Amino acid sequence: MQQILPLVPIAIFFVVLLLVGYVYSYRANRALHFKKEYFLGSQNLGGIVLAMTLVATYGSVSSFISGPGVAWNLGLGWVVFAAPQIITAFLILGVLAKRMTILTHRLDSLTVIDLLYERFHSKVISLLLAIMLIVFFLAMIVGQFIGGAQIFAGLTGIDYSFGLVTFALVTVLYSSGGFRAVAITDTICAILMLTGMVLLGYVILNEGGGLTQVMDTIAAINIDSNTGVSRNLEFDAGGALPLSLLFSTWILVGFATMGLPQSLVRCMTYKSSHELHKSMIIATVVCGALMIGMTMLGVLARAVITELPKGGTDAIIPTLIATKMHPLVAGLTILGPLAATMSTVSSLLIAAASAVIRDLLKALQRDHSRAPAAPAAPAAAGAAKADDSSLVQEATRIDLSYHEKIIIKGSTLLMGVIAIALAIYPPDIVVWVNLFAFGGLESSFLWPVLLGLFWPKFNPSGVLFSIVASLSTYTICMIFKISLLSCHAIVPALLAGLIGAIVGTYLGAKLWGQKLDPQTHAIFFPHRPYRA
Repeated sequence: MQQILPLVPIAIFFVVLLLVGYVYSYRANRALHFKKEYFLGSQNLGGIVLAMTLVATYGSVSSFISGPGVAWNLGLGWVVFAAPQIITAFLILGVLAKRMTILTHRLDSLTVIDLLYERFHSKVISLLLAIMLIVFFLAMIVGQFIGGAQIFAGLTGIDYSFGLVTFALVTVLYSSGGFRAVAITDTICAILMLTGMVLLGYVILNEGGGLTQVMDTIAAINIDSNTGVSRNLEFDAGGALPLSLLFSTWILVGFATMGLPQSLVRCMTYKSSHELHKSMIIATVVCGALMIGMTMLGVLARAVITELPKGGTDAIIPTLIATKMHPLVAGLTILGPLAATMSTVSSLLIAAASAVIRDLLKALQRDHSRAPAAPAAPAAAGAAKADDSSLVQEATRIDLSYHEKIIIKGSTLLMGVIAIALAIYPPDIVVWVNLFAFGGLESSFLWPVLLGLFWPKFNPSGVLFSIVASLSTYTICMIFKISLLSCHAIVPALLAGLIGAIVGTYLGAKLWGQKLDPQTHAIFFPHRPYRA
């Protein structure tokens, strides 16, 4: 009975997710524009759903397990390191959302890479970015599956492989319902993540004898011999967290998150400026509460779990749930990390499927030049096509819609199955790539997106130079453990990428005559005069 009780809320949670996925899959099938509905939710999300899906996508299993575990070991200094995550949603939506949404409406783009193709008209860039996105996303999905399955198995007593297949299949099935299904389930997951955090906080304070007693307990352990103060209360954890590493954190989980495709796609989905502004406020509050709250709970847990468990710091929160909670409450709390895992995976699956269908295959078919039917006048860039052309395109869409739906949904399911297989028998390279993937995506996408949207002179050579310089620097620093002034590898990588972007743009203009054509300039930079 003790092992069955935690499964009750989990089973209800899974059923709800599957029902949501089924309902919105049905709606997507009946939508007039299936692809737009499937990949972007018809660009009609409200502020609350947009905020929650962004927060749930950003939060992952590490937000509930690894982060609090490190905070248990290093103390309040790690809370300072988690602080940059507060600004993430506000930064991404504030800087990029309006611009990306306007452009996607003008160009009928459905993905980030789709938008970058319209900016640079380079098949090589589209292929390169699509391949990296698919590889990195698959590795991240596998990592999330492994982490979630370990928690699921460890706290319920279910076999790892069975638990993995169960919750992973639920995630894959509801994700195949499309972006709106993912966004709605993300909202549910975000609420459950907050609920799990509150339950954990109550148990820690209750078991620790109240906040005052908890802080007194923490202050009496892990004393720094130089200062006589507990390292848990020092901002640098007794020197373990240098300021250069803090600066790196502000880059890695702050500024550079504008290069994460799974977050960028959410900038293309809101229905009005009012909803966007609402989502910026809600997402900032929820993200701050969740990321800082869970990290703080890791610090406070030191007063309840005083000895490091056999599983290391990652076992702190699972041990707390398993040993200090009633089984039914434990089941509710487990939904927090499971929801964090599943919301992240579902977002990655949709983005990865779009990379296969919309980016990789389209890039193989695209021609370097614009189609001759493109509007000649800049003012017509966002206008509707002629009536006859619309009828032809609509007829074609209707004829192909059934096959497109099968291919698109099948791609989502196939990638999910591949990730499940890799999670059951994970090769060493996948584990390494998973650790590498977060910074790798930022190294690959940040400058192409940021400079592509705001710098008219940026050209295809600049993009390629930037990607190669940034990704190679990041890879070398990660493999050989090279540290520049104790900074994380993302700092020299992005610096190299920026230099590569400037040098490549200059060489592309001077040696190969690469220049933004008038039509593309009119679409992307309509308020800036074109200079021939």
